[in-house]
Amino acid sequence: MNDSKITLAIILIPLLGAFLLPILGRISQRVRNLSAFLFILLPLILSLKLFPQVIKGPGVVSMFQMFPGISFSFVIDGLSLFMAAVSSFISAVIMLYSFEYISHYDNQDEYYTMVVLFLGSMMGIIFSANLILLYIFWEITAIASWRLIGFYRGDNDTLRANKAFLVTVFGALVMLVGFIWLYQQTGSFDLAVIKSALKTGVLPDALVFLILFGILSKSATLPFQTWLPDAGVAPSPVTALLHAAVLVKIGVYVFARLFICTFSVSPIWHSVIPAIAALSAIVSGGAALLETDIKRIIAYSTISQIGFIFFGLSVGGNMAIAGALLLILVHGIGKAGLFLCAGIVEQNTKIKDITKLGGLIRTMPITAVSFLLCAFSIMGIPPFGGFFSKYLLFAGSFNSGHFIISFVFLFGAFLTILYLFRVFSLVFMGESKINSKEGSVLMVVSVSILGLLSLLSGVFISYPMFWIQQVIQQAAGVIR
Repeated sequence: MNDSKITLAIILIPLLGAFLLPILGRISQRVRNLSAFLFILLPLILSLKLFPQVIKGPGVVSMFQMFPGISFSFVIDGLSLFMAAVSSFISAVIMLYSFEYISHYDNQDEYYTMVVLFLGSMMGIIFSANLILLYIFWEITAIASWRLIGFYRGDNDTLRANKAFLVTVFGALVMLVGFIWLYQQTGSFDLAVIKSALKTGVLPDALVFLILFGILSKSATLPFQTWLPDAGVAPSPVTALLHAAVLVKIGVYVFARLFICTFSVSPIWHSVIPAIAALSAIVSGGAALLETDIKRIIAYSTISQIGFIFFGLSVGGNMAIAGALLLILVHGIGKAGLFLCAGIVEQNTKIKDITKLGGLIRTMPITAVSFLLCAFSIMGIPPFGGFFSKYLLFAGSFNSGHFIISFVFLFGAFLTILYLFRVFSLVFMGESKINSKEGSVLMVVSVSILGLLSLLSGVFISYPMFWIQQVIQQAAGVIR
């Protein structure tokens, strides 16, 4: 099987699998659950299989003709395979956790269907080399996330799900206007043609604004951040999926694919975007420090850390970009771990307010240690992976001359340490306020995997950095 067919399989396996799951659910829950896990695991295996061989070349764009006059193009390079591997791995761990977390609820068929559909549409976005195809998959993620956020079907759940849906869909429609404008300028929706047509020029600022509008709304970046904390009404594996693995990373990936790898923008945007990212990081970090709902705190943390990623991608320079790519990896692992640990706490205590918890390390020692390991990585404490990602971010930004904005982000990093230590101390340390027990086996195994990986990603930093450097070297001709 050649690279193009493997890439098509990475996209189609979860998309087609999602439609099979309700049927498999009628056979047995075990068959459905194992199939759902397999539909996520296979894209991971195929992505890892492709990565070493694709990274050696310049990357390719494959064209598939579905009908006469209608074709789809997919980009196969280190960046797309890196994102596919990260997203599918974290989704696989979340799926493992879900087997026991979701087992108490009725609408399980829909849950597994939407999670797998979600990942399939993410794979479609990652590999799309055509803006219309990207937009179609973008909207499929909105539909899947809408159903997942409103999983419990209460009035408040539905309201929050509708809010997330409207914000992200409206942003996508604005972005689509930008795509159509780009088509009028270049005569194509294909990224390769657009890149060639704009090789000697930059995009009009108004066009950049339209595309950036959609990206920031999907990434829950200021001023579109309010929908993400409200999405905490969803089950914890869903919030982990939205925050760590798939949804908010879509915007980050599309930003990198378009604004770094495809076309140039005027220099002013290299100051405007870091400023927006800094404001988003500081405001959400402050909100996390004041919040008492454990899932909302972690949600605000996501908004803040996404600001760090945008910062690294937008200031310019390979070092900052390497830091941003590494942060995508370590944040995905660590943030998924934090949400899944919060899910164990919430499910076993029925409490979200951290001021009403305490001393849980005595009854939930594995969950507590896993939470702390993931938190250390998000904080950027050495020798965790998060430390190296933020070191590269700051070193790269200083090298690029962004001194003032770098100090703003240093303050944001300090806020991260404060609010995560606050959560850990109030939830797990101190006097026991409530009787509880450790999570079930699969749930504890899942958070343990993520906690250990948060540590190992730093201890063995040379391994992820080797592949990230390969991604950047492959894109050296377009990364400025």
